[in-house]
Amino acid sequence: MSHAPPELPLSRRDFYFDLPEDLIAQAPPAVRGGSRLLSLDGSNGARRDLQFADLPLLLNPGDLLVRNTTRVLPARLYGVKDSGGRVELMLERVLDSTRALVQLRASKATPPGRRLDFPGGASARVLARHDAFTEVEFDRPVVAYLEAFGEIPLPPYIRRAGQATDRERYQTVYSREPGAVAAPTAGLHFDQAMFDRLASLGVRTAEVTLHVGAGTFAPLREERLEGVQLHAEWVEVRQATIDAIAATQARGGRVIAIGTTVVRSLEAAALSGQLRPLADYTRLFIRPGFKFHVVDAMVTNFHLSESSLLMLVCAFAGRESVLQAYQHAVSEKYRFFSYGDAMFVTPAPGVRS
Repeated sequence: MSHAPPELPLSRRDFYFDLPEDLIAQAPPAVRGGSRLLSLDGSNGARRDLQFADLPLLLNPGDLLVRNTTRVLPARLYGVKDSGGRVELMLERVLDSTRALVQLRASKATPPGRRLDFPGGASARVLARHDAFTEVEFDRPVVAYLEAFGEIPLPPYIRRAGQATDRERYQTVYSREPGAVAAPTAGLHFDQAMFDRLASLGVRTAEVTLHVGAGTFAPLREERLEGVQLHAEWVEVRQATIDAIAATQARGGRVIAIGTTVVRSLEAAALSGQLRPLADYTRLFIRPGFKFHVVDAMVTNFHLSESSLLMLVCAFAGRESVLQAYQHAVSEKYRFFSYGDAMFVTPAPGVRS
């Protein structure tokens, strides 16, 4: 398959790659961090096949790893409508203590005013429709209820039922702030022993929060990319993280994002050209042509063909280099997507402002 540069502007099909289904990881490795790592040098396209345990070889004393502290909620519920029909609820985001924006699946439409009954005696009333989502109000605090009765919402390409072990393995070891419905999957490779090892080498950590929404799995429907708006996700970048980044830059260290969610968080907070505290929803769509202000390298998983996450990585390391790396990963039988293997990626020339 040729990856010759297309004429601008780019379209969705310019980010297509062919993936055999048997390379889609259906379960995590036996131990956290027991995965492979493909290093891609965006400056020249050079690749190295490594193990994730080799990550310290790619980092320098004084570097700063930034991680996303979001915690995945058990966001899927099954219940019945007051009319008797079955309904599946998938959380998109929590709006306040009892209200939530959700996706509803039922054999018939569920208009405002209908009651939905769920396990444990809980109920929710349909309040309004908002495009593809539905606003509902529960009769009790929604986060605590989901923690008690919800199911972990494994991605649609994992074709098996969720298991008890997914509650731990589809969660980073540093998750703290409940609100996501999908894991920031690059973080799934890290265990505390890795962080301890990196700290002993002089690598420091900082944190952001981005609550990943179910829209992260939604394919881009538009062929042309101009004017595309992504789903909104809540981002919080605090002053302490900004101070840690400033100190890192002052000592000549690199800011290394653990995952595309961290990239999106930091670059959303720096859209003005200066990194500032942020606590708001973002629809930032990072695609080739974007100028990065903060991130110097990233750890990331392999992403879906034609997805906004793949476009972000291509914006950072160069479309040709990334797609060639993906071809290499397919030929070497790397494992793809949420429970799959990882990449360490540095920027292509000219993408940093």
